[in-house]
Amino acid sequence: MIQIVKNIFSYIKNRRVLKHVVFWIVLYLFLIFSDASYDPWWVIAIARASHIIPQIIVSYFLAYWLIPKFLFSKKYIEFAIYAILSAYVMCAFSRTLMVHVAEPLFRGAPFEQEPILEILTDWKKLIRGYFFTIYSIAFFFLLIKLSLERMKEQSLNKEKISTELKLLKAQLNPHFLFNTLNNIYSLSVINSPKTSESIGKLSEILDYVLYRCDQKYVPLSGEITLLKNYISLERLRYDERLKVSFTHNVSPHIKVAPLILLSIVENAFKHGAGEDSGSPKITIDLQQKDEILTFTVFNTTANQPKENAGGAIGLENIKKQLELLYSNTHTITLEQEENSFQVVITLKTAAHES
Repeated sequence: MIQIVKNIFSYIKNRRVLKHVVFWIVLYLFLIFSDASYDPWWVIAIARASHIIPQIIVSYFLAYWLIPKFLFSKKYIEFAIYAILSAYVMCAFSRTLMVHVAEPLFRGAPFEQEPILEILTDWKKLIRGYFFTIYSIAFFFLLIKLSLERMKEQSLNKEKISTELKLLKAQLNPHFLFNTLNNIYSLSVINSPKTSESIGKLSEILDYVLYRCDQKYVPLSGEITLLKNYISLERLRYDERLKVSFTHNVSPHIKVAPLILLSIVENAFKHGAGEDSGSPKITIDLQQKDEILTFTVFNTTANQPKENAGGAIGLENIKKQLELLYSNTHTITLEQEENSFQVVITLKTAAHES
């Protein structure tokens, strides 16, 4: 039985027109059976029909024309004019249905009907007897519609952000993996004692990137370990000419977006040590002060024009991730000199602490 009900809801959910029909039928039946009067149910049904028809018209008029066309476009005067006129017309229409269609059906014998002109001019009766009845249902319909649209929009935004982040993470430079494998192979050929240690560090990095970065935010302690392993493996590519320092003074329980810090460090190695044939230097510093996390990466560069230094183009991926995850709670500063490049990122972490 439960499965049948689920199948029915699933069938209705995927059919927009049917959803609306079911909504109004259910609402109409509810209004009939919740009526507290002592009239026969069929009398109540006829009377309610004289209300439900204007209610349906007003609901769709507001939801699909008046509000989107005027209110959302900030045409407030036009909106007010149309709203007042439509309210008057719908109240008069509902009153006319009641007096000239519904009442003759359940009252039977001839009776003195209220003239159309009197219905149109007695605006006080229209407001007191019909405005709230009609527009309470219309506003209820609007509330449901806007709530569902809001939920759908949030769901789509989450899916969009999730998809974009996956694509951005997939753009992490693959050169590191290939270079590391080549370096490990070279170590294995000469039976270096560093071989097993390097394989272990690479294994930790791959395990972290592939299986532990599926959350929007991850503990900073894992990111620090990732950076240490990455730096250790990158050192294999260079002799003693490369100077790298990594300092950090933070709470390990802070949570940050995964792989952003690695991307910045990776950029420093690629456009710093990778292009500097002299004595490259990379300085990495991670500090926390209250709710603010500051990550600074400095690297020397080859002697080249200032506008090409530092591989700023490679930071576009990082900027996009920061905008998605820290839209109004981050800053990123790029400082280019003729022989150096520095990235400073600040993140507000309070909302992501454990």
